Amino acid sequence: MSIELITKLREMTGAGIADCKNALKEAANDLEKAVVWLREKGIASAVKRAGKTAKQGLVYAYIHGGGILGVLVEVNCETDFVAKTDDFKNLVKEIAMQIAAVSPLYITRDQVPENIINAEKEIYKAQLKEENKPEKAWDKIITGKLEKFYSTVCLYDQPYMRDTTGKQTVKNLIDEAIGKIGENIVVKRFARFKLGE
Repeated sequence: MSIELITKLREMTGAGIADCKNALKEAANDLEKAVVWLREKGIASAVKRAGKTAKQGLVYAYIHGGGILGVLVEVNCETDFVAKTDDFKNLVKEIAMQIAAVSPLYITRDQVPENIINAEKEIYKAQLKEENKPEKAWDKIITGKLEKFYSTVCLYDQPYMRDTTGKQTVKNLIDEAIGKIGENIVVKRFARFKLGE
């Protein structure tokens, strides 16, 4: 798959590089089919809506295990009309359950403090040195390990708990909802409480 093809698809849809790569892979490098794939997933329209202000929404409380675990999450949309729909409420509930089940620390990767990222890199370097991996391969290996780290600690990067394929992330879930609902949707903040922690 060529860089030119990915660039062209990005220009046509506004989707991210990773989404464009996935779309082209699924569509066997057919540009038109890739656009359709992105639209079906709600990704192309989600990107276009990303600039819209999301100031309405819900604060939702999810309690699990008879009060052993609880999540409070704020999810925003553009209008109070959408905030009252079943589709939006169900999405917010799914996000709260994801937080309860998988315990993210941040919403997006840009919220991870630089010192945490640097500390992770140092740990990876020490591991690679211990394993006698060639230094010229370190950057690539560290990048892969950081991606895995983000998929553990960042809500949007986490695999969606109900997706048995392990390919759908929480961000994909939200993007699909944006495509269906037609409004920008943003997880604003959350808190997770576990008894005794």
